[in-house]
Amino acid sequence: MGDTGDMTNADDAIEDLSAATEGAPAPAPVTTTVRIPAGTVVLAATPIGNVGDASDRLKALIANADIVAAEDTRRLFDLANRLGVHVNGRVVAYHDHNERGKADGLLDNVETGATVLVVSDAGMPTINDPGLAIVRRAIERGLPVTCAPGPSAVLDALALSGLPTDRFCYEGFLPRKHSERMQHLRTLQGERRTMVFYETLHRIDDSMDDLLEAFGPNRRMALCRELTKDYEQIRRGTIVEIRDGVREDPPRGEMVLVVAGASDEEASAAAPSALSTEDLARLAIDRALEDGLRIKEAISQVADEHPLPDGTLPNRKQIYAAVLRLKQD
Repeated sequence: MGDTGDMTNADDAIEDLSAATEGAPAPAPVTTTVRIPAGTVVLAATPIGNVGDASDRLKALIANADIVAAEDTRRLFDLANRLGVHVNGRVVAYHDHNERGKADGLLDNVETGATVLVVSDAGMPTINDPGLAIVRRAIERGLPVTCAPGPSAVLDALALSGLPTDRFCYEGFLPRKHSERMQHLRTLQGERRTMVFYETLHRIDDSMDDLLEAFGPNRRMALCRELTKDYEQIRRGTIVEIRDGVREDPPRGEMVLVVAGASDEEASAAAPSALSTEDLARLAIDRALEDGLRIKEAISQVADEHPLPDGTLPNRKQIYAAVLRLKQD
């Protein structure tokens, strides 16, 4: 606890300040003029959890855009209500399943001078959310596109992770199936940049096991959940520490995983193998003799240790056939 004298001095200073400002004119309210660009597609970031992160520009766009293309129209109106604004333009459902088909129709309106606002449920459109189709078609048609930037789960998590931010890559949601997830992670074993992934409550346990298998126990990472909300939580540590924490205290909500990039030694060890099928067969034969293994077990080990550049594993049947040819020679 600090000295109570410091508290008394602080109270005196506040009283002095109050006396000095008593009778002074009240400061003028801050006003912001937001320009609504006509004949333009505007991608606008919406709050990812804390509605207080909404900008004056977002509020003005929601209220004044001629057309609002929303990933979920119900969430749009709920957001507008919480922001205290009214949606005056036409609202169009614009989501993953219809964005390609609706892009040109929306752009026809842009061509005649309309402002088309594109919003997703949370965060910036196009970043794991709809929006890319209309951006590409607008570029092809020579129509203007701009952004009203704002909250971003990717950047929030990266900044809070404590991991290097000078170079990073965003990898989106990890694949759902174990085999596809491992194939994808194997392609990243030599990645030197900080990596950012999204993951859900239902797959976090399996994904942490696969991160451990792909990157080993000692790689640093952060698990970020409920970003900008009252129960925001950042878990930092090694992969094995975070994996164990997930098992002991399962996190809730959608998560962002930030994983450190490979060290020089890890990147060198993960460099794609240039070994031919015959080279792998010779390694398998040597492994079987040295370790007393059955040839199929040795082939399996060698294949797992030498993934192909695309993350898939060498064909074990082809290696086995090469082993038979070598034994016949």
